[in-house]
Amino acid sequence: MSREQERAELHKTIWQIANDLRGSVDGWDFKQYVLGMLFYRFISENLTNYINEEEWRTDKSFNYAELSDKKAEFGRADTVKEKGFYILPSELFENVSHNAANDPNLNETLSRVFKNIENSAKGEPSENDLKGLFDDLDVNSNKLGNTVENRNKLLVKLLNAIGDLKLGDYKDNTIDTFGDAYEYLMAMYASSAGKSGGEYYTPQEISELLAEITTVGKRQVNKVYDPACGSGSLLLKFAKVLGKENVRQGFYGQEINLTTYNLARINMFLHDINYEKFNIAHGDTLLEPKHWDDEPFDAIVSNPPYATHWDGDDNSLLINDPRFSPAGVLAPKSDADLAFTMHILAWLSTSGTAAIVEFPGVLYRGSFKGKGGKAEVKIRKYLIDNNYIDTIIQLPPNLFFGTKIATCIIVLKKSKTDNKTLFIDASKEFVHVGNKNKLSKQNRLKILDAFIKREDTEYFTRLVDNSAIGENDYNIAVSSYVEQEDTREVIDITQLNAKIAEIVKRENELRKAIDKIVADLERVIV
Repeated sequence: MSREQERAELHKTIWQIANDLRGSVDGWDFKQYVLGMLFYRFISENLTNYINEEEWRTDKSFNYAELSDKKAEFGRADTVKEKGFYILPSELFENVSHNAANDPNLNETLSRVFKNIENSAKGEPSENDLKGLFDDLDVNSNKLGNTVENRNKLLVKLLNAIGDLKLGDYKDNTIDTFGDAYEYLMAMYASSAGKSGGEYYTPQEISELLAEITTVGKRQVNKVYDPACGSGSLLLKFAKVLGKENVRQGFYGQEINLTTYNLARINMFLHDINYEKFNIAHGDTLLEPKHWDDEPFDAIVSNPPYATHWDGDDNSLLINDPRFSPAGVLAPKSDADLAFTMHILAWLSTSGTAAIVEFPGVLYRGSFKGKGGKAEVKIRKYLIDNNYIDTIIQLPPNLFFGTKIATCIIVLKKSKTDNKTLFIDASKEFVHVGNKNKLSKQNRLKILDAFIKREDTEYFTRLVDNSAIGENDYNIAVSSYVEQEDTREVIDITQLNAKIAEIVKRENELRKAIDKIVADLERVIV
């Protein structure tokens, strides 16, 4: 069976599990239970294999899962230093799952196990990375059933279903398979949940394009960052595009939603990013940024919330914030899009690249003409006049879950080789799949190639002097610079007029013939 066939079979099985087990639990909520148990299985197998491989050097028959908890305690301290957490043999997924059907207190057992896993990191550098990871996997929730017995029956089914998933040999693509299972669940639940789910998920092909744009010409980067990281899927594309070992200092992000913040940390573990190689923070990035003291980032990708509200000029401290003050104005309170853009620019290294998915209105809203101008135009003026905008890419509509709008990508750089901005009209670069549009590999590579070549292409790209953009009131909408191909049928007016004249002539002849027939009939009747 090919890898693609294995992936398709895995996806089919996971979706069947979700549909069979969710019952009265909403799909987007039940995702927490499926992903939580998947995570529990992963870290159990990850730890077991780590310890086994160490012990097999001297004892090939060793199996950590069969060890007594008392004997296992001897290895706790060293293992926590390496892995960041510890799980006793009796609390491993395979052992809890094996005994689940005969455990009348399964909900209490799981609750204790999850707390013990988190507590194993207390006082250690990994404490913040483990804290609260199981909070959304509430095994005592009434959503699972109205009695302990009913809840436990569903938990047994869930444990068995996750345990039966064929995730392969750990040493042979298990990590990729776990990660793929995670991404598939996110995509499917986002699709079925609409906006409530889709706002946390960026389609994989767009994530890949963003990662490729920010790493053009680079084999490695110091670290990567997403200020609105959601489930962390954009960050993890760098592990696939560059290889996780080539993101030297790790994966950084911040997320305001607590549930999604937990998902991002789980996602890191599922993709075998160890605790010391990621730093995901919880909080409001615009008001409480968590990475002030870190070295600037070589690669930044983000799909921040569109047209979200923020404090803006209601907060007198923000205008002096070094992230926003250079533009001399704050983004509107009703539209924080460009506040995220300014934040990202501030966090970007001198040689770095940032690629941001944005609501298209940020490209043209307002006008610099008139008294004072509008805030967003002033921010665009600052970005263009200081040559920070490298490229604007117009994407097709209906790519994202929960919205059909045609979004765009703004690419920022601090060290450009020219004083120009590239505009790419990729609005027609898509294939239709189901009820959504999607960037195919061919579409994605065409956009990336245009980004790299940075030259004019009829109806697709145009390289524009920044002075010309200033003369156009700092409107940076792609449609203002890339000419649209006229696909209307060319009509020869002379031929058309001749054809019309022929039709009129024929119509007159028919009318005369009809009049003659009517006159003849009238004579016969008389």
